[in-house]
Amino acid sequence: MTQTEFLNTVMPFKDKVFRLAKRLLVSKEEAEDATQEVLLKLWRNKGKISDYKNVEAFSMTMTKNFCLDKLKSKQAQNLKIVHSNYQDHKVALQKQVELNDSMSWIAKIIQDLPEQQKMVIQLRDIEQYDFDEIAKMLDMKPTAIRVALSRARKTIREQLTKTHSYGVK
Repeated sequence: MTQTEFLNTVMPFKDKVFRLAKRLLVSKEEAEDATQEVLLKLWRNKGKISDYKNVEAFSMTMTKNFCLDKLKSKQAQNLKIVHSNYQDHKVALQKQVELNDSMSWIAKIIQDLPEQQKMVIQLRDIEQYDFDEIAKMLDMKPTAIRVALSRARKTIREQLTKTHSYGVK
């Protein structure tokens, strides 16, 4: 596999790898390092890439495993989830403040979800993968993915509703 073929294969989904890494790790820098490591591993094994049916799913699985290993390591003392992908410059200042507040609450709620639900929310609702792809990446059945996603969404909805209706009966 030539460098051009490798780039044509890998570059379309490198941003998704980065976003998953950012979801699981502490910062942009940590996510960039994780993305670089995954791409480097893919480059080292470029001869075997054609053996995989879905290189994107394989790289997302590699990213998930790398990030979870990093979180389990001793370096993970200060790692936390930070997510700030949403920006809309056309709304009024008050609305923007409310949206930013809601996004920070959602990030906090997602942070408290079980690890499996965090990954399912990230892959389905943010990265827009379908259930079969997520099932391959996480080595789960599609029905288990649906259940985890439903529970995660329900928890987020309940917690956000409780936060927004605080003091109102």
